[in-house]
Formats: sequence, C-alpha cells, structure tokens
Amino acid sequence: MPLKIAVYPGSFDPVTFGHLDIIDRALKIFDGVVVAVARNSEKNSLFSVKERVELLSEILVDQPRAKVDTFDGLLVDFVRKRGATVIIRGLRAVSDFEFEFQLAQMNRSITKEVETLFMMTSVPYSYLSSSIVKEVSSLNGPVDNLVPPLIKAALDAKFRGR
Repeated sequence: MPLKIAVYPGSFDPVTFGHLDIIDRALKIFDGVVVAVARNSEKNSLFSVKERVELLSEILVDQPRAKVDTFDGLLVDFVRKRGATVIIRGLRAVSDFEFEFQLAQMNRSITKEVETLFMMTSVPYSYLSSSIVKEVSSLNGPVDNLVPPLIKAALDAKFRGR
C-alpha cells in the first residue's frame, strides 16, 4: 500500500501553536506531512525563508514523519513532485473559508489528482495568526502561550536584538 503524504503549505512567519496543532493532527491521518514554506516575494516577511525552515526543522525534530521544505510556483506542482495527494489547509473562522475555497477549486481545476483537506483549528487557536503574534511581540507583549520558546526567542532577537 503506498504511503499517504500530505502537504501543509504556508508562510509560517512565524510558526505558531495553531500551525503545530494542524501538523500534529495531520500526522494522525497521514503517513507523512511535508510542511512547505512558501517563497512568496509579495509578502513582507519578518523571517527569511531560510530562517523559517531552520526554526520549523528544529521544532519538528522529534516528528520524523514531518519534513520541512520550500516551494515557489504552483503548489499543485510541488505536491505532485513530493508524491503527495493531499493539501492540508487550516481554517480558523468562516472568514477564512471563501479564500481557501477559491484556492482549492483552482488547484482542483489544474489537477484532479490532488485533493484539499480543510482542518478546523482547535478552539484555543481559533483567533491565532502569525500577524497577530508579530504585532504583539513587536509591542513587547506576551507571546508565550502563542508560540514555542524557540520562536519567542527568535522574535525577541528580531524586535529587541536579544
């Protein structure tokens, strides 16, 4: 029986407990999950792609079935190259659905071989986004309950030079 691999794409700038929750839950469904860091030049990122990959790799070191990679271009092309058949997308609220639905339909129109699976975030993370984390951290607010200690330290280094 072939392995079932899913791709979980995103900017992960930075990775939050909400992202990690989706990864953990996806690993209960799939044999492997590729966490795909998007090389999106249109976004004004706090962390470079290299930094995001390094941080995610360190956080997921104890998850051998989770692999971290980068991609640019069409997501469905990357998914097929990785031997995956499913794209994982996290939904926090109904407001996320319309945009995600459009992406899923576009991906489906490009290839019928790749499905999109929407996973609702767990309740404690339903309000959480990387943008909120960056804003709170930039204002020296507490982010301990939003991100792992490694990410908090990286945010402190970016915003406060420590």
